Amino acid sequence: MEGQTAEKRVLVVGGAGYIGSHTCKLLKRRGFAPIVFDSLVTGYEENVRWGPFVRGDLADRPAIDRALREFAPSAVIHFAAFSLVGESVTDPGKYYRNNVVGSLNLLEAMRDAGVKDLVFSSTCATYGVPRTIPIPETHEQLPINPYGASKMMMERMMSDFAAAHGLRFVTLRYFNAAGGDPEAEIGERHEPETHLIPLVLDAARGKRPQVTVFGDDYETPDGTCIRDYIHVDDLADAHLRALDYLRNGGTANAFNLGNGKGYSIREVIRVAERVTGLNIPAVIGARRAGDPPVLVGDASLARRALGWVPEYADLDVIVAHAWAFRRRLA
Repeated sequence: MEGQTAEKRVLVVGGAGYIGSHTCKLLKRRGFAPIVFDSLVTGYEENVRWGPFVRGDLADRPAIDRALREFAPSAVIHFAAFSLVGESVTDPGKYYRNNVVGSLNLLEAMRDAGVKDLVFSSTCATYGVPRTIPIPETHEQLPINPYGASKMMMERMMSDFAAAHGLRFVTLRYFNAAGGDPEAEIGERHEPETHLIPLVLDAARGKRPQVTVFGDDYETPDGTCIRDYIHVDDLADAHLRALDYLRNGGTANAFNLGNGKGYSIREVIRVAERVTGLNIPAVIGARRAGDPPVLVGDASLARRALGWVPEYADLDVIVAHAWAFRRRLA
């Protein structure tokens, strides 16, 4: 990568995915050189626009070694993981094999290559059913599904590698990623789609007959689950701030990333109807295994330590950006 110093080169594992691609775009805009390492199992090659692409899987340790050797990055941002809560309950082996064993391969490859700085994409699912709302980072971690458990295992592995090998890391536990690139160049899409906002918007544009609300008998004001939605560009910004934090001598830490405000599923549907001007049909389904009733985060530590303040905190704006991208899809 001519003209780029090692300090500016960042290996983005899972960089062809939703949050990873938005982070790559921001890295490039701020003078970094992102190198994407992605298997394309859930990512899209057309999302790789801001630097070199290495197609590889974390299950393939030699492929990670080659990427680190060829590009000699100064840091790694790790997004690659399976992330469907329901699927993790029915197929836990898939999640432990990919999320835990794959991450161990990455940590050992970084150790052997002498790459010390790591920003890790974790999740509020490590907390399980919250005992306090909003959830602070000091909340006990008691995940209730294999997805959350797999992420918590990676957090433990990083701590152990820090003690044994001098790894410097930041864990970012974020709540519900949502929205899209304000320029509508990239955005959220999954196969199959399971995230609420794109499902709601697909119902609005007639790509599905309705949206299913999984349970309306929770102990919440309107009976539906409440979640804290955070714009994907704000998540990307937090990852860059975490890199700066490490490079400025910050100690290993975990930070929640959320807006600190929860919206119920019914509220999200109403906002989407307001943004799109369209009626969105909804039906009530059974609860999903592993879904806590309320997940809202306390992100005050990230604000203090990283100087991170969400730019797109308003749910109408988040949905509007998602809608602009969704309308571009077939």
